[in-house]
Amino acid sequence: MPVAPPDAVERAIDELGDLARRDVPLAPLTTYKVGGPADVFVEVTSPAQLHLVAAAHAASGLSVLVVGRGSNLLVADRGFGGIAVSLADLATEIEIDHDRSIVRAGSAVALPVLARRVASAGLTGFEWAVGVPGSIGGAVRMNAGGHGSDIAESLIDVTVFDLAASSEVDIPADQLGLRFRGSALPSTAIVVSARLQLASGDGEAARRELGEIVAWRRANQPGGQNAGSVFVNPIPHELSAGKLIDEVGLRGFRVGTAFVSDKHANFIQADPGGSADDVHRLMQIVRERVAEATGYELRSEIRLIGFDRRSEPHGGTVADVAPRSGAAG
Repeated sequence: MPVAPPDAVERAIDELGDLARRDVPLAPLTTYKVGGPADVFVEVTSPAQLHLVAAAHAASGLSVLVVGRGSNLLVADRGFGGIAVSLADLATEIEIDHDRSIVRAGSAVALPVLARRVASAGLTGFEWAVGVPGSIGGAVRMNAGGHGSDIAESLIDVTVFDLAASSEVDIPADQLGLRFRGSALPSTAIVVSARLQLASGDGEAARRELGEIVAWRRANQPGGQNAGSVFVNPIPHELSAGKLIDEVGLRGFRVGTAFVSDKHANFIQADPGGSADDVHRLMQIVRERVAEATGYELRSEIRLIGFDRRSEPHGGTVADVAPRSGAAG
């Protein structure tokens, strides 16, 4: 299997020592359950180990990818030619300041878990997150949202580990470049934790709203192997990507092991044991058909990992990092 330059991988492993694992499959760590391995994989369990990741990045030149709950990642079948990092055993804390209604959550905390926790504490303003199967870190990076709100609505600031400087820094929310399903955070900034300003309210009413959101999601969105909405709505709150895909008759359209959901046209499903490249090809076809028929060029809401940038139209992807060298694009 093609890999990143062997000397770069070796330099990274020399810096990481026993922390490093080679050729670790990433598919099981994503909700798509498809795609190839990472050349180097690290499970960070202490803040000090982030400095080792920074040293490995500097010594090797390899890209770094933080893999959270994998709910917005599509990893190419050829894999990721860089250092994949999991914070699942590090950034899991939840701290609630009841007097000020402020919550600090580690980047690995699942959004549904936090939504239920703060509702039980009588805090409101985060109910929307119960239906988003991502983590705090991923939510900050892509300004995740739903049901009329997003994380930007309550975000105070974030603590990130800057790989370039090998140090932690706090960044106010208004300096993150948050936009609809995106931010200006560079790939060298690893989100460690976030602070949220919520409101004291009726905990029972919040829990009822959580139940309503979960029921709505189950009724209107498919299960199975997917990463939620594939494309950003062209005009937020006015024109949805799903409506445009429906209008060009692509609901149920299949390419190999991937198909547009019959339940929601902005979801692309992968068959068990399927191919990430099939999902990617189907995304390209959907984007091309919609552009030809409507003039709207859809932008991916999913981070595309290891695919050739040249295969994407300008502005067509949120992220596209480190294809494993030597593989066909």
